[in-house]
Amino acid sequence: MSDTKKKTTSKPSPHPAEAINRHLGSRVKQLRSDKGWSLETLANASGVSRSMLSQIEREQANPTLAVTLRIAHAFELDLGELINMPNASTSLNVIRANDRTFHYRSDKNCKIRTLSPLNLEKDVEFYEVQLKRGGALRSQAHFEGTREFLTVEQGKVEVTSGEESDILEKGDSANYRADIPHAISNKAKSIATLFLVVIYA
Repeated sequence: MSDTKKKTTSKPSPHPAEAINRHLGSRVKQLRSDKGWSLETLANASGVSRSMLSQIEREQANPTLAVTLRIAHAFELDLGELINMPNASTSLNVIRANDRTFHYRSDKNCKIRTLSPLNLEKDVEFYEVQLKRGGALRSQAHFEGTREFLTVEQGKVEVTSGEESDILEKGDSANYRADIPHAISNKAKSIATLFLVVIYA
């Protein structure tokens, strides 16, 4: 009698971003079906194009954080409720630099990448911000009690909170009220790179 055991091969675990996209596609489709909505109805409610929604449901799109937020709000959910993955048990999650799922905003003057897990409820958000020469990130007041903590990795910026402002250079940090209008402006001739933590009361 042979003691030889058959070799078993296991499929590699999907990349976390791929798993999120798969879950998001099925989740959006199910929520839309539960409400009896057409793709057109969801497009009108979310401001996301019908073609993009179709691609998301067919797991053929890699939506940005902003797009995902619009979809969540259309269903009157927050981000965590939309993409919560109850079966996710991994103890280590990696966010790759080129993963566009986590690109919150990108335009000619400002690039924001979230470094926070997308599938967690949180009172803290962590971002990497890049401001090109002359670029600025201007924000209206957030929820009462919100504060921002900023560290300059590269460059020189002016931070303004209400009527107060100051200049920060590489290695400097500041924290300030974010429940009043506030802004971060690049004052250098090159790109400014910042790490921004938003803490909600």
